[in-house]
Amino acid sequence: MDVALATCRVLPEPDIDEAPTLAALRASGIDAGTIAWDDPDVDPSAARLTILRATWSYPEDPAGFLAWVERAAAVTALWNPVAAVRWNLHKGYLLELERAGVPVVATCLVRRGETTPLAEILAARGWSDVIIKPAVSAASRLTLRSGPQTLAAGEAHLRRVAAREDVLVQSYLPSVESYGERALVWIDGELTHAVRKASRLDGRNESITGPVPISPAEAEVARAALAVVDAPLLYARIDVAPGADGSPRVMELELIEPSLYFPYSREALERFVRAVRRL
Repeated sequence: MDVALATCRVLPEPDIDEAPTLAALRASGIDAGTIAWDDPDVDPSAARLTILRATWSYPEDPAGFLAWVERAAAVTALWNPVAAVRWNLHKGYLLELERAGVPVVATCLVRRGETTPLAEILAARGWSDVIIKPAVSAASRLTLRSGPQTLAAGEAHLRRVAAREDVLVQSYLPSVESYGERALVWIDGELTHAVRKASRLDGRNESITGPVPISPAEAEVARAALAVVDAPLLYARIDVAPGADGSPRVMELELIEPSLYFPYSREALERFVRAVRRL
């Protein structure tokens, strides 16, 4: 193949980008298909260029995934590149963005094996409602909201997850229920479009509305976050939501396998295909 879209053997939910991306690549004369990163029978050298897309099973085996990424990068042109993947795999990057002056959702990193009680974390930071989730995660894996009425459940969840991996405790942003979380898509050097994502904390599949406008403040925060990344990028998604003061905060900067919501922007898909042809 010319181009392979890297996916996984069993998708936890449908990939809305796969069909339109393959169709657009093939229409431009590119021989494109898919490969599953977690299929041991797949040769990563099967394509001249490999693009990480729906590799959504990687949080269950992050070390195995990184090893596959390294192997793939040795035999094919890999995008986004290894350096970006390695930096972005652990959501502790949010603290690096914060140190660089990028406004992010307030975050506390609890290392594996740490036993600081949740109540103590909340008291020290003046938080009441929080989100607890693994530092390596996708699709709301092991994500729980906890507040004053559910502190015991939150403490139990934190202890379970922290016993085996790093955890993020984050201040809950009520704006995700009204304004919504905005996913800003960046393709080949340009913010192309955005969608509104509804909360997934109730276990439902992702609910999308779009496209929606990108405000100047959101664009500024997105570009500031991308400026911290020390690697070239083909694509990125910057998820933001308003903080208590109404200004946008980065919730996630996704460089590995984010949905890019191409069904909501033909122009973004065409830009992506042009960039792939150039690469």
